[in-house]
Amino acid sequence: MIGSGLLLSSLLVACTPGPKYHAPAPPAPTAKSYKESTINFQDANGWKVASPQDGMLRGKWWEIFHDEELNGYEEQLDVNNQNIKQSFENLMAARALIREARAQYWPTVTAGASWNRSKTSGNLTHSSTANAGFTSSTWSLPLDVSWTPDFFGKIRNEVREAQNAAQVSAADLENEKLIEQATLAETYFQLRGQDALEKVLNDTVESDKKALELNKTLYETGINDYLSVAAAESTLKSAESAALNVGVTRAQFEHAIATLLGKPASDFSIAVKPLLIVPPPIPTGVPSQLLERRPDVAATERTIAQANATIGIGYGAFFPSVTLSAAGGFESSTFQHWFDWPSRFWSIGPSFSQLIYDGGLYRATLHQYQATYNADVAIYRQTTLTAFQQVEDYLAATRILSQQIIKQHEAVDAAQTTLDLETERFRTGIDPYIDVTTAQVTLLSDQESLVTLQIQEAVASIELIQALGGGWDESQLPTPAQLSAKPAKTDYEIQR
Repeated sequence: MIGSGLLLSSLLVACTPGPKYHAPAPPAPTAKSYKESTINFQDANGWKVASPQDGMLRGKWWEIFHDEELNGYEEQLDVNNQNIKQSFENLMAARALIREARAQYWPTVTAGASWNRSKTSGNLTHSSTANAGFTSSTWSLPLDVSWTPDFFGKIRNEVREAQNAAQVSAADLENEKLIEQATLAETYFQLRGQDALEKVLNDTVESDKKALELNKTLYETGINDYLSVAAAESTLKSAESAALNVGVTRAQFEHAIATLLGKPASDFSIAVKPLLIVPPPIPTGVPSQLLERRPDVAATERTIAQANATIGIGYGAFFPSVTLSAAGGFESSTFQHWFDWPSRFWSIGPSFSQLIYDGGLYRATLHQYQATYNADVAIYRQTTLTAFQQVEDYLAATRILSQQIIKQHEAVDAAQTTLDLETERFRTGIDPYIDVTTAQVTLLSDQESLVTLQIQEAVASIELIQALGGGWDESQLPTPAQLSAKPAKTDYEIQR
C-alpha cells in the first residue's frame, strides 16, 4: 500500500499549488553613476572616489583605513559580539526548521510494549461482556506506521517556506555583522577624534598659562592693569574646563567599544592617541550593482519568496489529505506465547479527508497570505529606495565635508595669524589684552570646528561603506541546499 502511495506521489510531484515565484522588479536607476559621486565634480578639491568606477570593496573593508589597532578590534567582533551571536543562533534555529519540515516527507514509525492485568465484574451475568468475573493478562508489542504522501505539494511549500526563511536569517546575520563592524569603526574614530580634540585643548591650556604668567608679570611691574590678568585667567579656566569635558565623551566611546567587543567596560581601556584620518578613496561601484551588495535588500527579497511559499501552503489547504497507515505486532495473554506466530496481529488501510465547508476560513486565510506578500513587496521596494538614498547622502556628506575641511584649515591658519599679530601689538602696547583674548577664543573655536569636521568626515566615509554593503555581495548568500544540510553538532551545543 505504501509502495503504491510512493508511486502515486511521484506521479503527482508536479502538482504544487500556489503561484510560481518571480522576484519583483525593484526601482531601477537609469544613471550610470551616482549623482553625488566625485566623478561628477571633477573640478572640486577634496576627497575622491576610487577608480575604476565599477570597482567594489571585498572582504575586510575596514583594512582600507590601514589602522592595525582597528583591524585587531574588528577581528574580535565575530567571536565576541553578542548581537552577532544572537543572529547566528537565529540562523541555526531557521536551519533546524528546514529539517523539521523535510521530516514530513517520511513515514512515522512508532513501537511500544505494554502489559496489562484486569478482572471483569462477576455480577455482569446479563451483560454483553464476555467471561464475567474473569481475570486476564495481556502482553502487547505493537508497531505502527503512518505516512501522509505529499500529493498536492503542501509539504514541499512548507519546506520552501522554511528554506527561504533561513536565507532571510542568513542575510540578517550578514547585515548585523555589517552594522556592528561599521559601528565599531565609527566609534573608534570618534574616540580618536576626542583624543585629537583633547590635544588641541591641552595645547591651548599651555599657551593660556604662558599668557597668564606674562600678564601677571606686566601687572606686577606696573606696565599693565589687573583687567588683563583677569581676562587671561578667565580664558585659561574656560580652556581647562573644555579639556576636562572631552573626557566624558571619550569615556562613553571607550565603554561602547568594550560592549561591542563583548567585554565588561570595567576591564577595558584604550590608550590615548590623537588621530584624525583622511578617508581613503572608496570604490563605490555603479548604481546597477548596489542591490546585489546590500544584505538588507537580500533579506527583504527572500522574505517575499517566503511569503510566496506561504501562499502555496494556503492553496494546499483546499486539497484533500490522504494518510496511509499500517499496524502490526504480537499480543498474548501469557508471556510464554507472546512471540508465537499465532500471536501476531496486523491492520492496514488508507484514510481520506476533504474539507466540505468552513465558513470561508481557508479563503480568508489565503487572502491574508496574499496581502502579506504584497506588503513584503512594498517593504522590498522601500528598502531599495532607502539604499540609493543612503549612498547618495553619504557620498554628498563625505565630498562636501572634505571641501569644508579645506576651508576650515584656512580659517585656522588665518585665526593663528590674527592671534600672532594681536599678541605682538599687545606686547608693544598698541592694543589692549582683550583683543588678544578675542583672537584666542576665535582660534580655539576654529580648531575645535576643524576637529569636529574631520570626525564627521571619517564617520561619513564609514557610513558610505556601510551603505554600499561593505564587502558583501549576494553570491555569498547560502543556497537552500547548503542551508538544508545538517550542521555540525557543535553548532547546537548549549552555551554555558
